[in-house]
Amino acid sequence: MFKKLAIVASLAASVAAHATFQELWVNGVDMGSACVRMPLSNSPVTDVTSDIQSQDLACNVNATPSDGVCSINPGDQVTVEMHQQPGDRSCATQAIGGDHYGPINIYLAKVADATSAVGYEQSWFKVNEMGLPSDNPDYWATEDNCGHYTFTVPEDIEPGNYLIRSEVIALHVASSVGGAQFYMSCFQVNVGGSGTVLPSGVSFPGAYSATDPGILINIYQQLDTYAIPGPSPYAFSSPSVASTAWPTTATWNTALQPSTVPTALPTGSGAAPPAQPTTAPAGPTTTAKAPTTTAAPPTPTSSASGATQTQYGQCGGTGFTGPTVCESGFSCVAVSPPYYYQCQ
Repeated sequence: MFKKLAIVASLAASVAAHATFQELWVNGVDMGSACVRMPLSNSPVTDVTSDIQSQDLACNVNATPSDGVCSINPGDQVTVEMHQQPGDRSCATQAIGGDHYGPINIYLAKVADATSAVGYEQSWFKVNEMGLPSDNPDYWATEDNCGHYTFTVPEDIEPGNYLIRSEVIALHVASSVGGAQFYMSCFQVNVGGSGTVLPSGVSFPGAYSATDPGILINIYQQLDTYAIPGPSPYAFSSPSVASTAWPTTATWNTALQPSTVPTALPTGSGAAPPAQPTTAPAGPTTTAKAPTTTAAPPTPTSSASGATQTQYGQCGGTGFTGPTVCESGFSCVAVSPPYYYQCQ
């Protein structure tokens, strides 16, 4: 967990502790970087005004487009994963270090084509947020949990292509205008289901002001309240600042954190893995547990003789008819039993 240091120490560490959101998980299944628009660097965006430069606030600076579109369903648990350097998934290194304290925001924007939609032209509605849930001691959303933050896809939103905008606002040098640092990535997804709601949204740039109380702020003082920037989330309530300690035990299973990054969608993920029945949490869903059990997958109705599945490919689950034996070096792991099993 992060420990607050003096402001001077924060300034010294700020350059070396930048980060990017790089990977996506759906119901515990690792989609890797197959559907992320990867930022070209781990440096922050700092301009939130309405000129041409602040268009980067939507999906980052010249983010690299992706051909991949990850499939998700209403009610799914989606996890975004952040690290300091590209391809580094180690939990031994802080996801974003240098005392980069601040909130996390998750937005969605419905688009005609997730692979080509321009981020700053969209209407974004917030679906999750976490700021300062406790001031005794101070605990921020960016406290290290191996870089993972999980949210629930709203149960009733319309199907179609969307962009997910995941964002950290680092406030360690935010006591002057332009000091807040914005780290964001956009993920390309397709939402299934039969929902009928499309919440109203905001634009980037336009949603924030450089003098918003949650952006222009000295966090090195007693804070009994914190105003998370942006609109209120749809179908989610953020906790107010509590005077009791926030639980700091990491719930992400670091022992099963992968060391490599899949760059292609797992086999069989053209349609979303069946979602486990879920209910939107009463409080912030800030972590997700990695799979903790390994079990033999359900017997499929048919399978090609001698066929094996590759790493990260589906190897079992309700209704699955493909190969259930993983290639050499990998085992079939129960990810979302009984629905989805994967070679890992």
